[in-house]
Amino acid sequence: MSEVLALEHATLIDGTGADPVTDATIVIADGKFTAAGPGDSVEVPADAQIRDVTGAYVIPGLMDANIHLVSARTPDTLLEYEGRYDDLAYEAAELALKYGLTTVFDTWGPAAPLIAARDGINAGKRTGSRFFCAGNIIGLNGPLSQDFFKSGLTFEPATVDRINQIWEVGCGSNLIQLTIDGIGEAVAKYIDDTGVDFIKYAASDHRSEGFLLFSEQAQKRIVDVCHEKGLLVQAHTTSVESLRMEVEAGNDLLQHPDHTGKTPIPDKLMAEIVEKQLPCMTLMATERYMEWMNSTRPDRAKGKQISQQNDKTFIERGARVLCTTDAFAYGQRVKNHAGFRPGILEDVVPDMPTQIGSGHFLWIKAAWEMGLAPMEVLRSSSAYIAQAYGKGDLYGTVTPGKAADLVVLDADPLAAPENYRKIRDVIKDGVVIDRSALGVNRLLADDPGDYAA
Repeated sequence: MSEVLALEHATLIDGTGADPVTDATIVIADGKFTAAGPGDSVEVPADAQIRDVTGAYVIPGLMDANIHLVSARTPDTLLEYEGRYDDLAYEAAELALKYGLTTVFDTWGPAAPLIAARDGINAGKRTGSRFFCAGNIIGLNGPLSQDFFKSGLTFEPATVDRINQIWEVGCGSNLIQLTIDGIGEAVAKYIDDTGVDFIKYAASDHRSEGFLLFSEQAQKRIVDVCHEKGLLVQAHTTSVESLRMEVEAGNDLLQHPDHTGKTPIPDKLMAEIVEKQLPCMTLMATERYMEWMNSTRPDRAKGKQISQQNDKTFIERGARVLCTTDAFAYGQRVKNHAGFRPGILEDVVPDMPTQIGSGHFLWIKAAWEMGLAPMEVLRSSSAYIAQAYGKGDLYGTVTPGKAADLVVLDADPLAAPENYRKIRDVIKDGVVIDRSALGVNRLLADDPGDYAA
């Protein structure tokens, strides 16, 4: 790491909501911002490495509030990469960083491999997006279960159980048979045993029915235990009732609250979410994607139309929406697997929103199309996410004292959403990233392409 780095002659959009600063200078020392503002008011240390970025726009490092770094989703990939799930996490974190995501939040995956990769990146052993993780979704079974992939009788029970336990760590569907005290104790043990950064539990199932999993009292206990342990908590919801219960239980963030099946969010619940400014991790889709879905997959389109309706209402009423993609580093083996979400992940799907490396650009485009103001689009993809996860004092804006994470763009991101793709440089913790070295030797993932072109 260079001791001191100075970027000069940039247009700075610092993520605080302040107006852009032309001919700005940003100074970085020991991985943190030490100064940022008009060039004639910022003193550049004599020993600084000068980087002239004339004509460029500097924004905070981008973030994604909900991704999944372990891309093994099918029986063959889960078995082949058993014992190497951390390598898949590294691969995905590389691709995320390559396309401007300096910090991401993994909301479902195997805790131990994720934490190994998290700590490896933090220690500088590997290069990738900084990430925080929840491990399993509390109350759901592992990836070879009916909650995710019905493997039937293909594998012996011991094999299925071995893989699933890497995710569940004692907090699968067995919890719904416990008393409220038992649920609280199991969640506390999970937190202590895994060392995860936050918790996500299932207020409703992960199948097609949307059944409620935990009572109001049980959800409140889960939330209370997490808060007692000093962790933030969110819930997986897929219906109006599960969303209502999530809000009433006191969750800190709302995970895909726009997904409410075929019923829009009622006005009273919407008003409460907006009034409390609860962070809403919304899964927005572009107009192009919706046109494809409406014409090609009418069986799935109705629910997505309701989600889009909820998203527009969130924006119109001033809710705190966050860039959220639910993305994986999908590759051809998973995209084209006939038993896994057939027909909706393939490369022919226009603006497919759940691919690490491109999904955040598509969320930005979708939010823009829905009427979110350009400055709010930027803040929803950076500062607001950091604040929502309790990291606002460390990340999210180009301000002195925070980690020196930024993206240098060749075009104005407040002028058009496509300009976020025009990346000149990515800097994380004060280090200029060699993007050409990221995602070169891949295991499962596709590289979504050179978005700087």
